[in-house]
Amino acid sequence: MLVSLAAILILLVLSAFFSGSETALTGASQPLMHQLDQTGNRRAAMVNKLYGQKDRLIGTILLGNNLVNILATALATSMMIALYGEAGVAYATIAITLLVLIFSEILPKTYAFRNADRVALAVAPVVNVLVTALSPLTRTLQVIVRGICRLFGLGLTERDGLGTAAAELRGAIALHDGDEDAVKHERAMLKSVLDLAEVQVGEIMIHRKNVTMIDSDLEPQAVVAEMLSSPYTRIPLFRDKPDNIVGILHGKGLFRAVQEQGTQQDLDFVAMAAEPWFVPETTTLFDQLQAFRQRRVHFALVVDEYGSFLGVVTLEDILEEIVGEISDEHDITVTGVRREQDGSFIVQGGVTIRDLNREFEWTLPDEEAATVAGLILHESRRIPEVGQVFRFHDFRFEILRRQRHQITAVRVTPPKA
Repeated sequence: MLVSLAAILILLVLSAFFSGSETALTGASQPLMHQLDQTGNRRAAMVNKLYGQKDRLIGTILLGNNLVNILATALATSMMIALYGEAGVAYATIAITLLVLIFSEILPKTYAFRNADRVALAVAPVVNVLVTALSPLTRTLQVIVRGICRLFGLGLTERDGLGTAAAELRGAIALHDGDEDAVKHERAMLKSVLDLAEVQVGEIMIHRKNVTMIDSDLEPQAVVAEMLSSPYTRIPLFRDKPDNIVGILHGKGLFRAVQEQGTQQDLDFVAMAAEPWFVPETTTLFDQLQAFRQRRVHFALVVDEYGSFLGVVTLEDILEEIVGEISDEHDITVTGVRREQDGSFIVQGGVTIRDLNREFEWTLPDEEAATVAGLILHESRRIPEVGQVFRFHDFRFEILRRQRHQITAVRVTPPKA
């Protein structure tokens, strides 16, 4: 009797071990285990190895768990029949069910779920030995299972394709807890890094009407004066018309030439300017960032499919897409957004949707339009009048100002949380 009780107790402990191991090894953080593996943690390396052969891992754990549970049930039933006769079957069933459910399932799985990484590192060596030792048996079982699945037309070769690695990362970022400004900024940065391969330069470029340009035919003193009054280091030079850009004048190169020559007269601005670099508006930010690094330049001119000049994009523009606005002592800060006491926002029409989504964690779509004004035009399919109100994507848009056909100011009221 005592031997049977001791054996049942040991079997219940083993069952708890298998249950907890399954929860811990399948729920452990893969990024953390990978990082620990890189630092030389041998147990983390075992966890990664087991995760890489998940079929064998699950097969081994289920095999061990079922063996000990069935054996514990058989011993308990035999012992209860000897004590209570036929009624012992019912007593054994009730007793083992409660013991297995509480002490071998709920309790170890709850602990392992809440401490998955720690438990996974603790049980990895033992489970690794069991997976290796029971490998012939588990492989045989896998062959049988796959054969049965093929018989019923069930495929086991493809992983569930509902999500991609990028989608999983986005989900993990969205679950990053905290409403503090620092946490919000971290979420925005991580999302922006993933967006680099999807966002095109046409969506973040400085539009041509806002680009500072200099006529190369101006008098040298006028060119130097415009360069000094500008907050920008690099300025496009055009000849005859703004679309005919002949070079990119760098402030440092201009002032070096003035210093060397000792006078502003007879300066050849086109000769000292860098050759203009034109890129299509459909270039992704990731590709443009790589191109900036390879060419070792920070400034490019954006053109459409017909070769028409649309605007400029700089290395700083792309970096700001990741880390947010970068301002220095020469920047002219124009946020274009003002929060009102009633919870609405006065937004300039040229403010980009991406900036609003990043700053306020909104979810306005930016696939069809890059700016607030563009979104209103796209959704309304018209040029709205001042005072008109629209509701798109649960947001309220009221047109406050319009200059000719351009929307210049909008009152945006987000949905109430």
